[in-house]
Amino acid sequence: MSLYDFLYPLIAVAFDMRRTCFSIWLGKLGLASLIIVIALATVLRGRSETVLHARLSADIQSTNPGVRRDGNTDQVMLHIVEGLVAYREDGSVGPLLARSWSISADGKTYTFKMRSGVYFHNNQPMTASDVVWSLSRYFTMGTAWRCSDAIGSRGMVKVIGVAATAPDTVAVKLDRAAPLFLTTLARTDCGETGILSPASVDVHGNWIAPIGTGPFKFADWKHNQYIDLVRFDKYAALPGPRDGNTGGKTPLVDRVHFMIIPDSSAALVALLRGSLDVMGEVAYVNYDSIRLSHDLVVDVTPMEDINAIFFQTQDPLLRDVRLRRAIALTLDTAGMTRVITRGTAQSNNSIVPTPSPYHKAVEAQLRGVNIAEARQLASAAGYNGQEIHLVTNHNYPELFDSAVLAQAMAHEAGINLVIDTLDWATEVAKYSSGKYQMLSFSFSARLDPAFNYQLFVGDKSTDPRKAWDSPEARTLLQQLIETSDMAKRQALVDQLHTLFMRDTPAVVTFNTSRISAWRKNVVGYKTWLTGFPRYWGVSLKS
Repeated sequence: MSLYDFLYPLIAVAFDMRRTCFSIWLGKLGLASLIIVIALATVLRGRSETVLHARLSADIQSTNPGVRRDGNTDQVMLHIVEGLVAYREDGSVGPLLARSWSISADGKTYTFKMRSGVYFHNNQPMTASDVVWSLSRYFTMGTAWRCSDAIGSRGMVKVIGVAATAPDTVAVKLDRAAPLFLTTLARTDCGETGILSPASVDVHGNWIAPIGTGPFKFADWKHNQYIDLVRFDKYAALPGPRDGNTGGKTPLVDRVHFMIIPDSSAALVALLRGSLDVMGEVAYVNYDSIRLSHDLVVDVTPMEDINAIFFQTQDPLLRDVRLRRAIALTLDTAGMTRVITRGTAQSNNSIVPTPSPYHKAVEAQLRGVNIAEARQLASAAGYNGQEIHLVTNHNYPELFDSAVLAQAMAHEAGINLVIDTLDWATEVAKYSSGKYQMLSFSFSARLDPAFNYQLFVGDKSTDPRKAWDSPEARTLLQQLIETSDMAKRQALVDQLHTLFMRDTPAVVTFNTSRISAWRKNVVGYKTWLTGFPRYWGVSLKS
């Protein structure tokens, strides 16, 4: 309850009292005090909380950043938590909670100097010991951190020590040099390796709620309805303009109210009526109807996300690469992209997204459509029209549309795809367990080709999410992880793409262009290459 909510009814009741009662009350209070109270209540009544209304296409998975998460979870949590480093606007890594860092000559020790004046949302100052606790929780405490497959016993590098070497200094020791260590810490899908207060968990280490250092703090979560974040008044932004997830993160509204609206048409109606201020992801089907709107600002920005159709290579039918290739040869991904994205995006069959500096001539080649060859390959694989189930969802229209078009295209070669439409959370569970035949799925942006390939390459026996269980691909990927030489990395990326097209564990269809729209009273909103909305630096004109 606000102070106005308390005071105004009190005053109203006072004036409704009988004259004698009011006179006694007034005598005790004093006329001057009463005038002050009335003036204060009037001011408070005129000042309303500034609330920015934003849309989520599905509920978040949890409030535990980088652990139980998806793209919607990440975009909310990255307003609450911050890491030592973060991505800049151009995809490079810059400082955030660390003001600087140094790397030992052998590449095995990273020493971070912490910024001063940083507070957690419980108003406690961030210390080096808090940083040690947070990093240890990700690296060694078995919290199912998203990036444990990159930094951990099964990853590119293992952390063998985290220690505070001074009140403002933390050293992280690795078992080997890792050129992608900082880039991994900054990954959005890893929750930016966000530094948390130990009060975020109970005495047994069980998760409670995120107490971070970000510009907004967690306030409320009503499952499948909304998430509320409120401005953190003690937030100390890095100086300078907004720069990716690093600089200029000043909160300018009192509250961000994330409304969970799965249906894109319903969300668009809310935007046009003013119930929503920002729609960070407009469905392609609605692009033509909004781009000429006089009430909205509309932006189209190429993304580094990945849309793909996965094959379960251990399935009795799809373990035969000839059938996977047959299906791939029916998919006109260029036409699919043009239709689904209303011409706003470019088709891409490579795991490396088109905006990436590693997307060169080899990666730009598209697999052609050849129905006659598809029929021959399917027949050679012993396929006789059996149903093949393709999982998709309605939460992300481009994934559903991809499935529908794939079904129609495969039918031309006599391949019988049956669409199973699930809710997004169930599809994520299917993906994580590997319990599907085919799956229309997407990944948020990863800003290095090694991270792109890590989404696909791996040992299915230990990680059933991985679509591509190839020893040769794992060897090439490890080499890509271990080198920072651009020419050598490009050669490895080219080899991986050629092998991927041969093995066909999935068909990459396109990288999206993010269509965003916001009302004209919204000031300062800007889309960037990760696609994640940023509501710091954003204000509302009255």
